[in-house]
Amino acid sequence: MVLLALCVLVWTVVWRVAGYRPRTWWTRPRRGTIFIPPARTGRSQCKPPWVRRKLIRLKALSPDLGCRTLAEVFNRRFAHRRVSVGKSFVATVLRQSGAEVVRLRREYKHRMPRPIPCNRTWGLDLTGKADLSGRQPMILGLVDHGARACLRLSDLADKRSATILRELCSAFRRFGPPARIRVDNEACFNSLLMKAALATLGVKLQTIEPHCPWQNGRIERFFGTLKRHLDRIAIVDGDDLRHKLVEFRCW
Repeated sequence: MVLLALCVLVWTVVWRVAGYRPRTWWTRPRRGTIFIPPARTGRSQCKPPWVRRKLIRLKALSPDLGCRTLAEVFNRRFAHRRVSVGKSFVATVLRQSGAEVVRLRREYKHRMPRPIPCNRTWGLDLTGKADLSGRQPMILGLVDHGARACLRLSDLADKRSATILRELCSAFRRFGPPARIRVDNEACFNSLLMKAALATLGVKLQTIEPHCPWQNGRIERFFGTLKRHLDRIAIVDGDDLRHKLVEFRCW
């Protein structure tokens, strides 16, 4: 009997310390009173202030991402902190902080970039432009982060790793190999052939995080200017596109 009473006492103390209050006959609220449940724990707790700041910054850096994608990006980037958000929470934060997002976007746009040595980091990416026949050739762009110079702008027959490596070797012969090349998560940039060839040449391959285009922002900004000008004209065929790319690169 004493052992049973001791077990009940220990069970009550442990569960009350853990925040659980069993609704037995002696703890059940009386009729006519309002029962206030204990505070919840886990995902429903208030998020730390840094979560709100990071979400606002992500939206300012990439305004085209929706709430669901922003939640996925946040949960993947900050998984080590054991804090996760949902799309409803992201929508609430962005609805309450619209002015802050606009202010940050304006600040990032007019911020002076820090100086970077030339030929240290190159930004590489692919884009496309459809011609009048409906064919959409791939366009390769290569930008030096230090000089902001377009080192390579050419159309490709395909986007295989071997084709991209031929363009890179042409740029290496003219400008010399850089210390690193920054790319996104496309398979043609992260293939074994690409990694082995660049490692043999002593060039490091940097891959940005998924859904983070601002990490390779110089080539993304360059393609934004290129597409804005190409959308104003009609491209007849591949030869016409090559002439337009040469004119744009000289300009």
